[in-house]
Amino acid sequence: MQRRATNVVWHHGLVDRPTRERLLGQQGAVLWFTGLSGSGKSTVARQVEHDLLHRGRFAAVLDGDNLRHDLNADLGFSPEDRTENIRRVGAVARILAESGALCLAAFVSPYRADRDAVRERLDEGRFIEVFVDTPLAVCESRDPKGLYEKARRGEIKDFTGISAPYEPPLSPEIHLRTDGRTVAACAEEVVGELVRRGIIG
Repeated sequence: MQRRATNVVWHHGLVDRPTRERLLGQQGAVLWFTGLSGSGKSTVARQVEHDLLHRGRFAAVLDGDNLRHDLNADLGFSPEDRTENIRRVGAVARILAESGALCLAAFVSPYRADRDAVRERLDEGRFIEVFVDTPLAVCESRDPKGLYEKARRGEIKDFTGISAPYEPPLSPEIHLRTDGRTVAACAEEVVGELVRRGIIG
């Protein structure tokens, strides 16, 4: 990416990350939920957020649709726009993680290279890829927004899983197979992995 702004300097706060994490009792990290539309990314991320907050943890969800209403309202769904969408979201997620938050980012993010670019901007162990692995047929049967039906009729172009590719993670930190499982069980698996990794106590 070519930087257009000049004469800009990164400003550091008065409280460094180790101090923030000690005060919060957790490590800042990005949990990146990726999967097809209708796979349950946002639903599981919201449940994880709920469970973490009720454990007294600092957590916040970045949702794909929500950010396209404002921050990324100028972007469409071409491959180039998808890449820019994830670049922007990754920058916000990094700021949240460095503030000590547990940032739960729920985005289709179909391209491995884009997800890897976000990972590379974070310190080792601070990017946790969560593959919300739900069969396409199940996603289509849910179709809460009616998008698959429109995509099948050719009314939506570049729709992931139908007319545009999805590149599943090769070795995600968490592989959530959601078919036949409750949202609560999926969220419990994610929170359990955070405990196992020492991100939360």
